[in-house]
Amino acid sequence: MPTITLDKKDVFELIGKKLPDDELKDRISMLGTDLDSVDDKEIIVEVFPNRPDLLSEEGFSRALSSFIGVKTGLRKYDVKKSNFKVKVEKSVENVRPFIRCAVLKNINLSDEAIKSLMQLQEKLHLTHGRKRKKVAIGVHDFNAIKFPLVYKAVKPDSISFVPLDMTTEMNLAQILSKHPKGRDYAFCLEGLEKYPIIIDAKNDVVSFPPIINGIVTQVKENTKNLFIDVTGLDINAVTQALNILVASLADRGAEVYSLDVDGVVSPDLKPRKMKVNLDYVNKLLGLNLNKEKFVELIEKMGLGFDKDVLIPAYRDDIIHPVDIVEAVAIAYGFENFEPEIPNLATIAEENSFEKFKSKIAEILVGLGIIETNTYNITNKENLNKKMNLDLGCVELSNALTKDYDVLRSWMIPSLMDVLRANKNREFPQKIFEMGICFKENKEKETGVEEFTRLAVLISHTKANFTEIKQVLDYLFNLLGLEYKTEDIKHTSFIKGRVGRVIVNGKKLAYIGEISPEVITNWELEMPVAALELNLTELFELIK
Repeated sequence: MPTITLDKKDVFELIGKKLPDDELKDRISMLGTDLDSVDDKEIIVEVFPNRPDLLSEEGFSRALSSFIGVKTGLRKYDVKKSNFKVKVEKSVENVRPFIRCAVLKNINLSDEAIKSLMQLQEKLHLTHGRKRKKVAIGVHDFNAIKFPLVYKAVKPDSISFVPLDMTTEMNLAQILSKHPKGRDYAFCLEGLEKYPIIIDAKNDVVSFPPIINGIVTQVKENTKNLFIDVTGLDINAVTQALNILVASLADRGAEVYSLDVDGVVSPDLKPRKMKVNLDYVNKLLGLNLNKEKFVELIEKMGLGFDKDVLIPAYRDDIIHPVDIVEAVAIAYGFENFEPEIPNLATIAEENSFEKFKSKIAEILVGLGIIETNTYNITNKENLNKKMNLDLGCVELSNALTKDYDVLRSWMIPSLMDVLRANKNREFPQKIFEMGICFKENKEKETGVEEFTRLAVLISHTKANFTEIKQVLDYLFNLLGLEYKTEDIKHTSFIKGRVGRVIVNGKKLAYIGEISPEVITNWELEMPVAALELNLTELFELIK
């Protein structure tokens, strides 16, 4: 979780009230963040990844102010319309397709405001933006820009400008190799033939996202008006990052102006609506709240109510009514729930399948293999394209992002993603996971069948079929099972180095060496040997 350092005096001014340290510590802990420390000058907290709106003095103070009852309810922001336009060319579609922007005027960039803005930008880049690859933010002196702007992709050597922290012109390729920021974030543009830029009507380069801004729009001490651009690979993540930044600056008195970004009004700070049944809330929490008390509690969490629950534009973590239930529970106070002993007496017993999984985990951990835990939700590219397959999968009807729009049907892609995220770590890397997978089954009431699979991946310079087979031999030997393998064709594996594992006539697993093409698709360099086993069917076979 990201850790942020907040100016205590600034937080109190933004809240509109001073709190004694003991009350401050208690309320921060109950708000749903991890408090690290509080002293005379600073408040240090850890913020959960699903709450990037708390990564600044403004956002944190906004939430805390509502929680302690100083300024409750939905914050409303006035967005004034402007005639400024940003044209988006088709050339960025396969490069960095999404951009949203805002103009903020009459800002008092005090030392506290500048520090907060810089910390917010840095933390959003690191977490929400996945080190700028998914989302990158540019902050500029609005008065140095001549509209309209154009967002397009160009060849690396076709345009030059003076980037921040430099005094001479450099083309885009030179920036990636010579500029410190270019070297740090060149991976974001790896494999692209063209790079994205934003230019203004004077043909000045405003920004080379996600790397560096042009020096002509550098923010100075006397800057009063800002232009903010947010670019990225996911429109929801881009929009949320912009809304968080704009709301934070508006909380310090900035006037917000929208732009026409290729026909879209940006920013849009209107709240979202969500229907929530009060009986549903009371049933899950074991309470008996009336409507008035329910509204009071959600307003304490910075939400609003107008027949439906109103969710601020900077809160993208609320995606289901159960998230509203959680907010009500926090506002009600977990310390205020009274424990109850159920009327029905039962004798607890550990689920036999869970005991079976624990035994397998113990065996694999004993072999020095590290257990991982990934999401059940993924995307078609990871599930199929990167694995050189074309499998059917269960799609989500209400997916909010392309990164998570299907339920996984097998485990190896999830672990390949873990290897990709850790490719700069020490080798050998040996990992496993037991996770739920899904497939369509019309005979089921939900139309979907769930089952549990085990995947084991080994990656180092000499990872091979023999090594992964030794893992399977050891596992099945301790489970008292015999098996045989038969040669098969599987496009995720190397031809001739992949087999189907059969137990008592039932095909239960794949084992082999991942193909070089798949390894390249995942941006890996080391060989990978893999095993995937259907634990649900294996358990039914031997129980």
